[in-house]
Amino acid sequence: MSGAKKAGAPAQMPSYWKEATAELAKRDRIMRKLIAQTGDSYPAKRGDPFKTLTRSIIGQQISVKSAESIWLRFKEVCPTCSPVNVMKTGAENFLKCGLSKRKTEYVMDLAGHFRKRTVHPEKWAEMSDEEIIADLTRIRGIGRWTAEMFLIFNLHRPNVLPLDDVGLIKGISTAYFSGEPVTRMEVRELASNWQPWCTVATWYLWRSLMAIPVEY
Repeated sequence: MSGAKKAGAPAQMPSYWKEATAELAKRDRIMRKLIAQTGDSYPAKRGDPFKTLTRSIIGQQISVKSAESIWLRFKEVCPTCSPVNVMKTGAENFLKCGLSKRKTEYVMDLAGHFRKRTVHPEKWAEMSDEEIIADLTRIRGIGRWTAEMFLIFNLHRPNVLPLDDVGLIKGISTAYFSGEPVTRMEVRELASNWQPWCTVATWYLWRSLMAIPVEY
């Protein structure tokens, strides 16, 4: 889970957000409570697709602090994170700045896909969520969860339900099942009442777990 509107750096609210929160509050009493507790909050939209995906790869399976430290060192050797500059910088320099061998390979592979245009960011606005996920998960190091986070934070898609997200599952367990484990079937059944605003419901469940959202 990640990213939020920050003090001093206003982020653009997704166009659907107010309609979505009103609908969710009307349909679901627990969601109404979570929305009221959290107040004016929504995910900050991240910018350049290549940079967003690079940061996602760097941050996989390590702490927020470690990810930020490596990202800062990454920027020292590659100040402008673009496919061309990543290829020019080269794998050896990324290894020196603390990136693992596997993640270095993933970042280089990502740059190669963008340079060869084997992914299609210029078409994503017109593509469905599942089409974009299929486009992204052909790249080494990008699984469904990373692609879903990209849909939420880069493309601001309104109806993403990341079933593999630990925070979402924990939020549902805490808010709806008194802390008891929940199955995927139960999550899907619950989420059927949130359609077509699963992204918004997911956001408020994330926020219910932590007062101050963090960046991954």
